[in-house]
Amino acid sequence: MRIKNLPILQILFFLSLVIDLHGQTTPEKSFRVIGFFTAQHDPAHISFVHEANKWFWEQGQKNNFQYDSTNDWSNLKADVLKKYDVVLFLDTRPEDSVQRAAFQTYMEQGGAWMGFHFAAFALTPSIYPQNWDWYHEKLLGSGQYKGNTWRPTRAKLKVELKHQATDGLPKIFQAAPNEWYSWQNDLAKNKDIRILLSIDSSSFPLGTGPKAHEIWHEGYYPVVWTNKKFNMLYFNMGHNDMDYGGTNKALSSSFSSEAQNKLIMNGLRWLAEKK
Repeated sequence: MRIKNLPILQILFFLSLVIDLHGQTTPEKSFRVIGFFTAQHDPAHISFVHEANKWFWEQGQKNNFQYDSTNDWSNLKADVLKKYDVVLFLDTRPEDSVQRAAFQTYMEQGGAWMGFHFAAFALTPSIYPQNWDWYHEKLLGSGQYKGNTWRPTRAKLKVELKHQATDGLPKIFQAAPNEWYSWQNDLAKNKDIRILLSIDSSSFPLGTGPKAHEIWHEGYYPVVWTNKKFNMLYFNMGHNDMDYGGTNKALSSSFSSEAQNKLIMNGLRWLAEKK
């Protein structure tokens, strides 16, 4: 290739392209993340999935990690999972027994997982029954879904435990609007569960109804936790407020809290390092 007659700036630009094409100027990604999602049912869960895929990709660009996502749960298999440092479940869980077995093996062999909101949901009877004991009882420890607040509202969260995921967070901070879940099992009594954040009592009453049981006036509600036996983090967050019955447009964002975003990124880095 003849370049001696080109102006110096054009020569430098040409050389930069050659170097980039050979991969010498692109820094290697520090870790790799894959997000699994379904995004077919509740408009709020769909809204969150779209937000999360965009947000994690942007964070990857800023923080030098690779983010991929898929709604093809058949990718939940050993030869795909081994390529990633952290697996995310953004809204649901695998239903296929082969996929469940592959995920269990991945986790038992040191894999890392982060789940959001509906990824922990199970209720018998429903279209998502509690028919996976290892996941709901052993990994999450929460058992079945018990109840929730309504409508999605902000809550003040209290840091319960010093941990890499909570590093740099205020003791109490305001989360993004969310539908908050309660669980059948008492997580505080599980010796393997480490509760990182719970709803602070200053949040009560939490929820606006209209049903009385959708407004919480007291109680202890863990919202973020990990399990000492696995590299995992579960976040109860992931349900936007929506204009149900109208435009179905999102009225809030699950990534509108700076402290909550820091919590998620801290947790992601911790899981990648653990893996």
